Amino acid sequence: MAGMRIEREGPVAVLHLTDGENRFTPDFLDGFEAALDEVEGMADPLAFVLTGEGKFFSNGLDLDAFAGRPSEDLLAYIDDVHAVFARVLALPLPTVAAVNGHAFAGGGMLALCCDHRIMRSDRGYFCLPEVDLGVTFAPGMLALIQATLPTPTAREAMHTGRRYTAEEAVAAGIAHVALPEAEVLPAAVVVAAERAGKGRGVLGGLKEQTFADALAVLRGRS
Repeated sequence: MAGMRIEREGPVAVLHLTDGENRFTPDFLDGFEAALDEVEGMADPLAFVLTGEGKFFSNGLDLDAFAGRPSEDLLAYIDDVHAVFARVLALPLPTVAAVNGHAFAGGGMLALCCDHRIMRSDRGYFCLPEVDLGVTFAPGMLALIQATLPTPTAREAMHTGRRYTAEEAVAAGIAHVALPEAEVLPAAVVVAAERAGKGRGVLGGLKEQTFADALAVLRGRS
């Protein structure tokens, strides 16, 4: 799995994204799915932490790679992104995003797929910049945002492209905690470890119920 690695810390599987901006290239998406396969194959008790490195958590989709290509290719790519979002959103494990830096567009949405978000306070923004990029949200992405953010925050984030600092993200209900860089990942592991051992069948079922509408759209066609 180029551009990522898994480390086990007690009952917690930590997936480190290590490919710079961690753009969602087709290879990244394949590797991410394989990493989730590996994590789900681990024995209980188990929880999952997702993090990046340096100043980026993830900058999301790699749309430049599809410039000039048939629209069918782009739609298939969006479906693959939606599939990853659906898988993390419904993962039958406690999930924590250790947002170590910028979480833009699809990168921010990936963080929203996790149950709990801890964001770096001294650098990095959460931002849904589509309004400034001149694009609307794919149906699955819209459903995800609406299912995981308070309605006023979802509207502000989508309609203004606001860049939220960690403290602002906590106040807006995007993140749960803001911490200095050195504390983000250790705190995420602690939170995840405290939640490890939940029954996968029950937790997975509860997530399917909680996010039923969003998951139905994410698992459909873009």
